[in-house]
Amino acid sequence: MKSSRLLSILLLLQNRGRLTAAQLAAELEVSVRTVYRDVEALHAAGVPLYGDAGHAGGYRLLDGYRTRLTGFTSTEADALLLSGAPGPAADLGLGPSLAAAQLKLRAALPAELRAQATRIAARFHLDAPGWYTEDADLRFLRQVADAVWHSRTIEVRYRRWKEPTDVDRRLEPYGLVLKAGRWYAVAGPGPRTYRVDQILALTPTAEGFQPPPDFDLADYWQRHQADFHARLHQEEATVRLSPAAAARLTGAAARALAATGSTETDGWTRAVLPVESADQAHAFFLSLGAEAEVLAPAALRARLAETAAALAVRYAGPAPEAEPPTAAAP
Repeated sequence: MKSSRLLSILLLLQNRGRLTAAQLAAELEVSVRTVYRDVEALHAAGVPLYGDAGHAGGYRLLDGYRTRLTGFTSTEADALLLSGAPGPAADLGLGPSLAAAQLKLRAALPAELRAQATRIAARFHLDAPGWYTEDADLRFLRQVADAVWHSRTIEVRYRRWKEPTDVDRRLEPYGLVLKAGRWYAVAGPGPRTYRVDQILALTPTAEGFQPPPDFDLADYWQRHQADFHARLHQEEATVRLSPAAAARLTGAAARALAATGSTETDGWTRAVLPVESADQAHAFFLSLGAEAEVLAPAALRARLAETAAALAVRYAGPAPEAEPPTAAAP
């Protein structure tokens, strides 16, 4: 709708400053000619909007002009209220600010949307972390966030998975990402990704830095995830699965089952599944017990057979009697 588009132009200029007609057209997914017509309509409505010609030109609002008009739709108001996750805000020390912002948002809404916002808060609660995750050590999160915001380098003692595990790094933190309940710092040089809960010590510095001009945090994270998943499953196993075992597969294994699986006469399914490593595959297929059979690779099948034989020996006889606990010395 034209009225919605006019409001979008007004809010874009209010929030971003000078924008060219081409930039506005790209944001609104309309033609440049449409933007010209919309700007004329805003002029006619008395909005103090003017344009500068030339290479550095564009449209901008008169300095100091602000609009109180929000034009929230019902779904937009719902989305904003649901986006305020209290856990991450508290991690960053912004819990009170989030609560205040939500109060101001509700106060700015029309009465009917304010009532709906109250229902949304009562019926939906966002809790991002998984069920079996332990509380992470986030004692340095606020210092990392402060370094991100002020573009200051930090010196950290960091624990990684390979030897030597504890290393010293001087980082230029470009941004923070919250993924599945865990905070990650994206930092140069590199950039590379660091888990905030693996920082053992942190010293702020007064040294500033400038992120690369072409760095985009969302784009980096998307590429990082794609690369992670590509490296995660570089091996595969040919297996037979009972219906019960097949139903337990999730993620990449479930997708591989759907793509490669074929049902055999006994009702089991033969498929080629991705695995991370020999150790991970050994533990995973053991967890499926007799509901799965690994056909290849031969080394994995032999290792599972060896483990199964050892278990059979261990459980062949009666359980040894439990010895009574030893009394503590006085």
